[in-house]
Amino acid sequence: MAFIDLSRRNWVRAAAVLAAGAVLSACMPSGFGGGSGFRNQGSPFGNTAQNATGEVIGSGEVRVALLVPLTATGNAGTVGTSFKNAAALALREFPNANIQLLVKDTQGTPEGARAAATAALSQGAELILGPVFGSAVGPVASLAVPRSVPVISFSTRTEVATRGAYLMGFLPRDQVYRAAAYAAQKGKKSFAVLVPNNQTGLIYEGLFREAASNFGIRVATIERYALDRTSMQQKVAEVAKLSSSIDGVFMPDSAASVTFMAQLLAGAGLTAPRVLYVGSGQWDEPEIAAEPALRGAIYASVPNNRFNQFAGRYRQAYGSAPPRNASLAFDATILAAGLTARFGNDKFTRRVLTNTDGFAGVDGVFRFNADGTNTRAMAVYEVQSGGARVVSPAPTTLNSRGF
Repeated sequence: MAFIDLSRRNWVRAAAVLAAGAVLSACMPSGFGGGSGFRNQGSPFGNTAQNATGEVIGSGEVRVALLVPLTATGNAGTVGTSFKNAAALALREFPNANIQLLVKDTQGTPEGARAAATAALSQGAELILGPVFGSAVGPVASLAVPRSVPVISFSTRTEVATRGAYLMGFLPRDQVYRAAAYAAQKGKKSFAVLVPNNQTGLIYEGLFREAASNFGIRVATIERYALDRTSMQQKVAEVAKLSSSIDGVFMPDSAASVTFMAQLLAGAGLTAPRVLYVGSGQWDEPEIAAEPALRGAIYASVPNNRFNQFAGRYRQAYGSAPPRNASLAFDATILAAGLTARFGNDKFTRRVLTNTDGFAGVDGVFRFNADGTNTRAMAVYEVQSGGARVVSPAPTTLNSRGF
């Protein structure tokens, strides 16, 4: 293996020697290590770094900031707490990691994120994990990147990625390409595209157009709907007019919208197995599996086997189930600790962070690209009554991603 494995099994194997600066695991790329780009030589503020204030997790020598929306209102605050919990769980499981996390509250706003980053940098943070929301990435990166402190955010908004500010989130491109490749392998050649008429929908539409062109799929029609049932009914009716000439429908939306449209499509005679419904990672929800009209539909997402193990440990530690993306904070924390253990002053250099072989964590194999985006190996899931089952496992290396 050439990637760095962040899995619990490999970490447990290495935990006894982490304090001595041993490698993260045996899975190390040859010649992987030095190079140009970020080269952290201690605090970006030299010897003037302030003492760490606020919540600190861990007692290592290397300071890493964790920017999360702890006091944001609504679901954002819940997400912030779960991300902090996941990061704390990582250091609880690997107590010899030579890092300490400076937990900073972004309050769920760009202004709050900027203030949190300012505080973290003044206290000697050599790497920033977070923020969670895309709108806050720019303000944080504008402070950190000029000081040679890389940012690993949890956002999925590719437009905020840049050299030195990397995205950890699950990006749409690999989901779309993986699912489209699988559909083409199953002989599906002509698709209708149903997307919400918003920025997210347009992104998915463009990605499917690209993937379809690469895999020999014809896009018969594109219908963009407003987020109301009347509009959805109208657009499904347009798709139904082409029922004899299409054998697939791409619907990358949330469970509420997709289940409603699937019922309409099935009522119009567009049913499996002749017509394959294809979705996105947003389909990883119980409501999708509970909808009879979606039996046999597929979507691509990150593998769940390691996540299920992580979720069990999280539940045992905190008494509740983590949100699906909480594993991002766990993996990011383990990555920071692992690179610190292996690479010394080069730990967060651009060459190390953008190692083309990548890393293997709770959510499978991934790498950071030079432009700040990421690449992940995806599994293909088929919707069944008892839940989704893997019909094409996620590749274990990034050299073969299934498309």
